[in-house]
Amino acid sequence: MEFVTRRRKKRMIKPIKVIDKGLMKFDEEEKEEPLSPSSIVFHKPNFNIHILAIMGCKTLVDLELCKSKIPLTLLKHPRFSSLVVGDLSKGEELKWVRTEVDLDKHIIVPNIDSENIVSPEKYVEDYIYNLSKTTLDKSRPLWDIHILHLKLNEDVKALGIFRIHHSLGDGTSLISLLLALTRKTSDPKALPTIPTQKIMSNDNKIRKGLICRSIFVLWWVLQLFWNTFNDVLMFVATALFLKDNSPLKSSLGRVSNTPRRIVYKIFSLDDMKLVKNAIGGTINDVALGITQAGLSRYLSRKYGNDENNIEDSTEKMKKFPKNIRLRSVLLINIRPSGGIQALADMMEKDTEAKWGNSLGYVLLPFTIGLRDDPLDYIREAKATVDRKKHSLEVNYTFFMAEVVMKLFGIKVASAISDRINAHTTIAFSNLVGPMEEIGFYGHPLAFLAPSSYGQPNELMINFQSYINKMTVVLAVDEEVIPDPHQLCDDIVESLKLVKEAAITQGLVKDFVATKGCQTI
Repeated sequence: MEFVTRRRKKRMIKPIKVIDKGLMKFDEEEKEEPLSPSSIVFHKPNFNIHILAIMGCKTLVDLELCKSKIPLTLLKHPRFSSLVVGDLSKGEELKWVRTEVDLDKHIIVPNIDSENIVSPEKYVEDYIYNLSKTTLDKSRPLWDIHILHLKLNEDVKALGIFRIHHSLGDGTSLISLLLALTRKTSDPKALPTIPTQKIMSNDNKIRKGLICRSIFVLWWVLQLFWNTFNDVLMFVATALFLKDNSPLKSSLGRVSNTPRRIVYKIFSLDDMKLVKNAIGGTINDVALGITQAGLSRYLSRKYGNDENNIEDSTEKMKKFPKNIRLRSVLLINIRPSGGIQALADMMEKDTEAKWGNSLGYVLLPFTIGLRDDPLDYIREAKATVDRKKHSLEVNYTFFMAEVVMKLFGIKVASAISDRINAHTTIAFSNLVGPMEEIGFYGHPLAFLAPSSYGQPNELMINFQSYINKMTVVLAVDEEVIPDPHQLCDDIVESLKLVKEAAITQGLVKDFVATKGCQTI
């Protein structure tokens, strides 16, 4: 569901002039633009979020080629060639100020002694873990790229880790920007093809509306208002007092400044499509469902339930804590995105594209429990998502945040944001990726794995599709989840069980039997 807000008029910025050694320079008149209220929030000490895009490359990275391409594309985006100037602690307004960009300070290539590395995967995991202990230097634009020339397997010869401060944009926009820098390997001039959700045409909507009886329309409207009222009430209660009662909450309090262990696993997107078609839902329904199933399996083991235990789910649930409340807070940008074509045109042709953080909140409850029928996890997730779609929660929470910001200032608005995050546990996202192989400045990619650190939530879960693969990425506080690989395995194993249940129950037509869930 897209939510449209009034577009702010953008200031015209003069073209960038390129000088030697990857240094970017502007005309002498500096351009300034104030940060949006949503972007300001990301500069608080306890909400200093950095987004990571991990790219597995099939070839070694040509550094000189990248340095020659970046000034012609990425640096034409104003946010990637601007400093954040001002100090919140002194009451100063934060502004974007255009500046020179020295690429040698933004492209980091560590020296790696690959011959003495026992496990390349563990080396990369530790590298990202140590990276999450650091923040971007505010004396230059808030992004960098880390190039690791390290062979992980036959498909991955190097890694690129694109790190961007969240104040530059929301996660979906930044991933779209990354994709706008890529091209199909089959057609180096063509942008990636991104799947889009089919939307009913206006004529069909009108025709269907005429067929529907007025009582049905009235019921639909009443449900919309009722759902919105309950969601906003829950948001207010969460800001005031309602906390998650969750085994995954940290006993140490806020965890925003703790380093994050980021792990990922790649499996078959076709398996998710099979389940999606079996229950008549979406990939997002399946992603949420197997996450709930994986978390339930993980916590069940934590509370002493053996996987081979013949007890039914009711008996096993008796070992769980009572009245578990586990929720995810979703930050949704209500400013509509122009898509990767608009972003590509902005960077290559100096056109305008919609950009910026205009964020509303959605609180998404996670159902934790053991089910005898694995498909029940997907059905429950679908019911939750369908209800959230039929609500204006994100619009009202954005409006409330804007009103509080204008009336009471950034400190009060930040305090409310802190309480919302302190009272919830998980951050969750599902991003749609290209349908065919793409190359980043000519380097073909084997996989994409987005994540983040600096968020106050104990667990961050990202799903990212790419061709016929799906990657699930976890960013965890190790004090809460000391074995994130096990949780990753539980989520993938849950998909296997859901898929087998769909086949066994005869919900899949024209199915050719395969051996369980395919991992890659």
